[in-house]
Amino acid sequence: MIREIPKNHREAESRAAESSVGEESVAMPIGSEEFAILFAPYRRELLVHCYRMLGSVHDAEDVVQETYLRAWRSYDDFEGRSALRHWLYRIATNAALRELEKGHRRWLPSGLGNPVREPTDDQMLERHDIAWLEPIPTTLVRSASEPQDPADTVTQSQSVRLAFVAALQYLSPRQRAVLLLRDVLAFRASEVAGLLDISLAAANGLLQRARDKLAAAAPSEQTVSDTLEPDQQHALDEYMAAFANSDIPRLQRILLADASLEMPPVSTWFSGRAVVIGFFTPPFSTGPGLFRVIPAAANGQPAAALYLRHDDGSYRAHAFHVLTPAPGGIARIVVFLGPAVFELFDLPVTIDHAAVEG
Repeated sequence: MIREIPKNHREAESRAAESSVGEESVAMPIGSEEFAILFAPYRRELLVHCYRMLGSVHDAEDVVQETYLRAWRSYDDFEGRSALRHWLYRIATNAALRELEKGHRRWLPSGLGNPVREPTDDQMLERHDIAWLEPIPTTLVRSASEPQDPADTVTQSQSVRLAFVAALQYLSPRQRAVLLLRDVLAFRASEVAGLLDISLAAANGLLQRARDKLAAAAPSEQTVSDTLEPDQQHALDEYMAAFANSDIPRLQRILLADASLEMPPVSTWFSGRAVVIGFFTPPFSTGPGLFRVIPAAANGQPAAALYLRHDDGSYRAHAFHVLTPAPGGIARIVVFLGPAVFELFDLPVTIDHAAVEG
């Protein structure tokens, strides 16, 4: 499960909405509860920023926790010389850069090699020596209770799409940081230069190189809107029904001709409706009831949590599908295998027989 700030700090955070402190500084010295109130309004956006930087919710949580502790311990030195938000982003970004210095980039299979385009009986290769990209629960990205400008909502949502976060892996750590701070978070160039302790010319150079590299690396993915169009919602409903009923023709109807399928930690990936359908056909042959499907949301995209039926009648966490709907059907499926991702999304690992029957 995701680690959180200790309980006394969380209790202080819960009072943040009632606090009018905002960007104001407070009398020194400051206690941990008082600082937790100051920190709380920024925790969600810092987590999302660190996720974009690192491609892992767990690593992002660690960096946010480090940011909290570093900021609290050094708050006496801050003294309100700049906006609190700017100061926290400075600490968080540099902490994320230190994490990236360890050399771990997080990939999706499509970032490692060419797809399989024809049905094959070759054994698929699992790679546990690779740091794989992780999904992030949409509930951690934004809160329905937080009013936001519609334009900002679109920018923030598209900046956590799996395709975008995967494309960021092609950038160097500092290119990644500058691009996110400038193009996603709208910091000024001078602010980014000061935040990273580099010259303005260096910051602008990093940004241009990052934009060029991202344009070359980013896949041509259909845009996913936050509010699904009727045909897209229909495609999602049909996708879930296809798995619940082991209905291959139904699945085939709602996949685009160039639909792709990726399944980390399996490095093999597929491109084209025919090969994707060929992969799913054998398990579907067992008939309806093999899977239970629960709707979910990840990276601002629709998702489906699949549970596999076992001999005792229970259903156990099997695969978490993150979907890219597009006009006319489903364009991309990224499947995260194993129970760990279910725990990340606060989903049960097992659905017992009694619950299924009920």
